Amino acid sequence: MKLKNKVLMGAALAVSLIGLNLGQDYMKTEATAQSAQAPSFEVDPFWPQPLPNGWILGNVIGVAVDKRDHIYIVHRAWGEGIFKPFAELGLQEGTSICCTPAPPIVEFDPDGNLVRAWGGPVEGAPYTWPDSNHGIEVDHKGNIWIGGNGRGDSHILKFTNTGEFIAQYGTPGINRPDSNDTTHFSRVAKISVVEETNEAFVADGYGNRRIAVLDADTGEFKRYWGAYGEKNIVDPTERYRHDPNTPPSKTFTGPVHCVEPSNDGLIYVCDRTSDRIQVFDRDGNYLSETFIAIETGSQGSTWDLDFSRDEEQKYIYLADGQNQRVYIIDRKSMEVLTKFGGGGRQPGLWFAPHSLATDSKGNIYTTETYEGKRIQKFIAKGITDIPAMDQGALWPAGELN
Repeated sequence: MKLKNKVLMGAALAVSLIGLNLGQDYMKTEATAQSAQAPSFEVDPFWPQPLPNGWILGNVIGVAVDKRDHIYIVHRAWGEGIFKPFAELGLQEGTSICCTPAPPIVEFDPDGNLVRAWGGPVEGAPYTWPDSNHGIEVDHKGNIWIGGNGRGDSHILKFTNTGEFIAQYGTPGINRPDSNDTTHFSRVAKISVVEETNEAFVADGYGNRRIAVLDADTGEFKRYWGAYGEKNIVDPTERYRHDPNTPPSKTFTGPVHCVEPSNDGLIYVCDRTSDRIQVFDRDGNYLSETFIAIETGSQGSTWDLDFSRDEEQKYIYLADGQNQRVYIIDRKSMEVLTKFGGGGRQPGLWFAPHSLATDSKGNIYTTETYEGKRIQKFIAKGITDIPAMDQGALWPAGELN
């Protein structure tokens, strides 16, 4: 009996120790989950400063930041339906003291003060302004690049940062999508320039379904690729309706809405309506893909992205204009750590967050298209514990009840 009792006591002790260890492991796991961290932000409701001259913004369709942390946006200052006649454009129509569209390219200093505004169609100019300007880039030389996704937009424009014309690449008005053609573009969504190679990577885009690469000085067409790095791309006019229950499309379904180079030589591409990000090297060799909010239909979840400003660019910030969120993603694992925002017109919420960029201090700038028509700043507050998977509007602490 004594031996039996000893055996039973030993077994009970072993079970207790196993339970204690399991409990400790569980607590460690729980503590790890609770202590997960990510960059945190707070919306700045006072940025930018009010515009002069009775100016208002249309669809804000691109944002970029230069080496001085000056912020550039491009918006649509004209077009049927962008402004409601005699309501928003009273000054322009001569019916009231407000308002009139600001020039399409607007530059702000870090405090949100207007520096200059310029651009738009000019009679007799040596360039054709896009029917529907789209996306903006400031390269390492301070030059401004824009594309266009209008029906006749098959070209790219390049200016100095004060608005002096430099070059036009492609031929306006040739809107015949052909993703294997090396002589023209079709409705370019975004351009990103890599300083080390002096190459412009083009999200080409709404008509073509590819990435095109140009010499950033001459505009010489150097190479292109489609989804999974394919060099021969099927008919881009073929329509594909995203279905998360079927295998992903072997071609970009479009629009190919962003192309963003990282410091370590990778190229991140937003294939918007397929809810995915594909990653390549600079030569177009396919490396990986990640699906974000894969159940998202309509316009898709992957609109634009930029990186955190630490040396390793540890985090990706992804704008999702369909779900009205910005995701914070671990770049190494491509895991969504948290998201913030929501649909609405108050600070920290959006109506179609379209474009996103970061400055040297890690602040995030987002733009809104459609009825959003604005730019917002989110102030970097450092790396903190993640309060929730979906954080909602990032108002100053204590201001949300």
